[in-house]
Amino acid sequence: MNQLSASAMLSRAASLRRVAAAAVAFSTAAARPETGLYGFDVLRTAKGFRRFVYDAIERSDELVAYIGQLPPSAEIVRAMDEISNTVCSVIDSAELCRNTHPDKEFMDEADKASTRIYEHLQYLNTNTTLYNAILQAESEGVLLTEEARRAATTLRVDFEKGGIHLPKDKLEHVNHLNLEISQLGRKFSENVMNKPGFVDIYPASRIPRNMQRHFQSIHRIKPWGDEEQRNQMDTTKQKGLRIVTDLGTLSTALRWVSDEEVYMVGNSEPHENVAILDKLINARDELAKTMGCKSYGEFAIRPNMAASVDVVMSFLKDLSDKVRHKADEEFKRIQDFKRTVCNEKSAKLEPWDEDYFIGMMKSSAHSLDVSVVAAYFPLSQCLKGLNVLVESLFGAMFHQIPMGDGESWHPDVIKLSLHHPDEGDLGFMYLDLYSRKGKYPGCAHFAIRGGRRLSDSKYQLPIVALVCNFSCSSKTMARLNHWDVETLFHEFGHALHSLLSRTEYQHFSGTRVALDVAETPSNLFEFYAWDYRVLRKFALDETTGDPIPEKLVKALNASRNMFPATELQRQIFYSIMDLTLFGEQGSNPMDTISTVADLRRKHTSWKCVEGTHWHTRFTHLINYGAGYYSYLYARCFATTIWQEVCQDDPLSRSTGSALRDKFLKHGGAKDPSALLKDFVGDSIIRNSGGGIIPDISSLLKLNRMFSLCGSPPDNYWRKMKAAGELLAAEDVQAGDDGQDEYKPTIIR
Repeated sequence: MNQLSASAMLSRAASLRRVAAAAVAFSTAAARPETGLYGFDVLRTAKGFRRFVYDAIERSDELVAYIGQLPPSAEIVRAMDEISNTVCSVIDSAELCRNTHPDKEFMDEADKASTRIYEHLQYLNTNTTLYNAILQAESEGVLLTEEARRAATTLRVDFEKGGIHLPKDKLEHVNHLNLEISQLGRKFSENVMNKPGFVDIYPASRIPRNMQRHFQSIHRIKPWGDEEQRNQMDTTKQKGLRIVTDLGTLSTALRWVSDEEVYMVGNSEPHENVAILDKLINARDELAKTMGCKSYGEFAIRPNMAASVDVVMSFLKDLSDKVRHKADEEFKRIQDFKRTVCNEKSAKLEPWDEDYFIGMMKSSAHSLDVSVVAAYFPLSQCLKGLNVLVESLFGAMFHQIPMGDGESWHPDVIKLSLHHPDEGDLGFMYLDLYSRKGKYPGCAHFAIRGGRRLSDSKYQLPIVALVCNFSCSSKTMARLNHWDVETLFHEFGHALHSLLSRTEYQHFSGTRVALDVAETPSNLFEFYAWDYRVLRKFALDETTGDPIPEKLVKALNASRNMFPATELQRQIFYSIMDLTLFGEQGSNPMDTISTVADLRRKHTSWKCVEGTHWHTRFTHLINYGAGYYSYLYARCFATTIWQEVCQDDPLSRSTGSALRDKFLKHGGAKDPSALLKDFVGDSIIRNSGGGIIPDISSLLKLNRMFSLCGSPPDNYWRKMKAAGELLAAEDVQAGDDGQDEYKPTIIR
């Protein structure tokens, strides 16, 4: 098979993408076998999803009957994992398809397939034949391996979370609630994607010229300043920009303008989700109480390492108390800077100022130019960076491999194999990296097929998709901002977890782990995106080929660490909000808008703007309901792993061997607390109130910059004042028609 490196492939594809000749980058038409989406023959057409579901139901029913005839044995666990593998193939494929496929028929059929297979999953989760079989296998001591015993226990707990042990009437009620919860969650997410809101900005010069490409150009008849001019028959057009206030675009826009309207619209959509969230909270609360729990939070957290809401809330409040003073100091520094720039001694800091002034302060203090930084991160080089990681750490390489006709869902998609010279292919990864209309708006890792042992000599290799939304014109390769590089490495951490795990059962493959630990690999690989020893290997100047200067990387790191308490405080607030919304409910329905506003005031240094309800587009409430705290757990774990295992020599083979052999390869097959202690040592976790919390000392040590441990450097305010004066002067700039003038630094 003719194979190309990932970076070489992407460089080639840059000049050919979105044209017919792009097909040459994969293989000739004659050499491409016919197959279906993701390599599933049944998915050659959109309606193939119907057959996919039918076959999965038929196969799982056969396996249910087979299990019913088996004596207690390890074969019961294997056969149940086969059911899980069959059903998950449909669920995972449908989820990826409905979020990324450009063909509406495929999206609609995937959506229907997802609903139908989920209904069947509910039937399987309440099947007494399966439940009784796993109870017997677990109780009679026939499971000889640790992984088989853990699989049986996990399956039993999953059955019981579905209410299988309840009386018939309660079980039916639980099934109804689970279906309602699924439908509400889907509607919430669809509204976030389809109803983002927008704001029109005039003139376009309010946005820096090099950032205008991120937004849609619009025009209007230019307004005149007085009656005489208005009476003139002048039809001069004025250029503006339409800012669609989805989360990604909103975040980008607020880095460049401090605009109340942009902030208000972006944080008040979609309004329909206020009612949907109310219904979701009620349904989850009723489910939890039917299951004998005080709250949905208790129901969701009980199987995790944390074990209880009280343990998590104690951890979060302790962390909140530790960072509050420093976060308040950072808030005051930002406010003082705004007053300097605006020459207003009493100017107050508003929520829509945060990203704008923090970005300005970081760029000014460390002489960072976004375009200069991005020049070192063309996407082809960033993919080369992923190869640098896997080759240095694990002795493996990514190669482009051709796809069959019908396997891909868009011409931009490429397929890579992760190949080891001694072990052969380790798994496969699709890359769908460019933004397009109708596509999932963020960056995410999607599993398509989990890994599992098929026989002593054969292993089912994992297949994943890494989906991003990088901007790119039809003529040029995308250049990434450094925060995009960090995001790419984050999602790549998830992908590596999937690709490198080697578990007996797909039920434990890769990211199918306890929620507390799921985000640890992704957080760990973010560190690699900030380390000069890593960046110099692939972040090269496009013209000269020179590596990124160490001075620039130091400036990026110093900029990153200017406001660590503010960022940490935000994550604490998100976690407490999530736990509160799905915590114990009072006799009166919760007003989520006022509840979130109160929590923001209590746990952050920033006020809440009346009329906004940002949380109604926080999709983690759906996917991580009562579990968002796991991001902070993972950040603590990853920071300790980085400092104890990786930091001294992040690219060494010994570091890679430790990561793979002691952590990544186990997926969810080992108890997470034992896994972490075996990998790093007992100090990484500690017992608290009957549950487990992470050690926070490494996280606090990491954030020990001047904003956390003293005053800023002597020249800091002199640089800030000079920067403010310079920016104020530069803000008088010509618009696109040479006539507009826009003077204010801050847009109201």
